[in-house]
Amino acid sequence: MRALVVAHGEAGPVRFADVDEPVPSTDEALVEIRHIGLNFGELNYVDQWPAGAVHGHDAAGVVVRAASDGSGPPEGTRVAVGMARHAWAERVAVSPASLGTVPEGVDLADAAALGIAGVTALRVLRKRSLLARSVLVTGASGGVGHFAVQLAALAGARVTALVGSPDRAAGLRELGAHEVLTDLTDLTDLTDLAGLANLAETEGRFDLVLDTVGGPLVAQAWSVLAEGGTIHLVGYSSGQETTFPAGALFGFGEPRSIATYGDMTPTSGELTDLLGLMAAGRLSAPVGLRGDWQDVDDAVQALFARKVHGKVVLDVA
Repeated sequence: MRALVVAHGEAGPVRFADVDEPVPSTDEALVEIRHIGLNFGELNYVDQWPAGAVHGHDAAGVVVRAASDGSGPPEGTRVAVGMARHAWAERVAVSPASLGTVPEGVDLADAAALGIAGVTALRVLRKRSLLARSVLVTGASGGVGHFAVQLAALAGARVTALVGSPDRAAGLRELGAHEVLTDLTDLTDLTDLAGLANLAETEGRFDLVLDTVGGPLVAQAWSVLAEGGTIHLVGYSSGQETTFPAGALFGFGEPRSIATYGDMTPTSGELTDLLGLMAAGRLSAPVGLRGDWQDVDDAVQALFARKVHGKVVLDVA
């Protein structure tokens, strides 16, 4: 069967290869993959995986053979695959712990967009009550960001979305953002930017910051973090270091904190919750680029060039 495998060096980050058919264990289902969801991290940091290994974590498809021990969904069930291993192949052996049943009315391609991005946003935002809280989402035009803006708004938070440029702000207010900011520091006339402003110019403090960018932005977010607030670091797309000014980490009042994120525990529960919200029309999939997996190289280039708002979903021929 065909699969996208890890490719190091100039040939990377992935290439097509013929690989052996998966052999499910007794507690694994065999899933025929119809769509795959690409993530920036697994492609940008591909050296963390061995060359030649089937790559990818997120996908969606149909169960063609249920787990022989009776666990998990039966044959014929449409499923989302989230944070699994070796997901970018025509067929995948998957534990039911990494599957979510896709309800009627939810497109399989939209389900493929969930996985890492949707589960990450949901897990971070569940760390505390968000009702009437103020939440900042950085990198809000990305996959995690799109989900986080929607979920935080659903939970009753006042959501501020931070994007890297005015053209990446489209649609965020419709998803639930009360305010959209840009980190561009050379803007002098904000009157024509539909409410965009600099982070330093925003009023108030944030109870929770979900940060996907890293670098200097973390120190800026710290300066507007409320007493008792937390910055959750879920990515570092900027690739830059963070430096805090002298004395910035000292303060009176309820302690503030910075928390890391790297939760790779089973995702079935969160996938089920997210798919339920999608079926109810309360959550939309942020698919910014849809195409055929034969065109994966072009899709990766678009993702790296920051031309995609949201997730990349590719159809498996």
